Amino acid sequence: MNTLKVEYNKNICEAVIDRPNTRNAINFRVMQQLETLLTDIESDSNTRCLILRGAGEKTFISGGDLREFHALKSAKEAKSMARRMLSILTRIEKLPCWTIACVNGPAFGGGCEMMLAFDFRITSPDASFGFTQSDFHLPPGWGGLTRLVERVGRATALRWLGKAAIVPPREALRHKLIDRVAERGQLRRETLEWARELSHNDRAFIKNLKEGALRLAQARWKSIAAELDAFAECWESEEHQEQVQRFLERP
Repeated sequence: MNTLKVEYNKNICEAVIDRPNTRNAINFRVMQQLETLLTDIESDSNTRCLILRGAGEKTFISGGDLREFHALKSAKEAKSMARRMLSILTRIEKLPCWTIACVNGPAFGGGCEMMLAFDFRITSPDASFGFTQSDFHLPPGWGGLTRLVERVGRATALRWLGKAAIVPPREALRHKLIDRVAERGQLRRETLEWARELSHNDRAFIKNLKEGALRLAQARWKSIAAELDAFAECWESEEHQEQVQRFLERP
């Protein structure tokens, strides 16, 4: 089953995570299809911008698929899953083309971590951002802690994560978590317009700019990699397993 729908329009690639029954949660199938897409884009010199959104209007990405990932019980298994997802997000961040997260609805947990790996974030007025990992006794495990601190600062990042905050779009914009809020009903149109504006230069020029920007933050890679250990340790804990089980048993 194709859970990642991909469409190319000249120099722009639009990808849509299409799992409405799970609120577009990320599972191993989505991971595999993202890896295939990234391989294609990395070798396709024509693509100058990647746009990612969730299917429908209710959710961008609800995080990792708890029903599927709950089968992972050990720290080793959890670390393997997180390392694979971290690799995907690092590849997105290093793509030699622009990337835009088109946040069409609420993003939760890993959905927020996903959008933070993109160059730019544009959202609908109905979007919100749930840093809800702590509801499941987990820290971010896909590089989201480091990237969140980079975007909003240490104090705001820790406050949001500590209280499992649900952040509305205007507050997110004020703290520079996101870059733009689209007019109601105009999200896709505004995203495509932005992608076209960014894509007037060729891939070599875009790659040069992005590599230059990443050179300023080389120490961050160690910080991102270190998140895996804390994530895996908490995943194995009784507190995490019990909280996920209670969530899955809700009526």
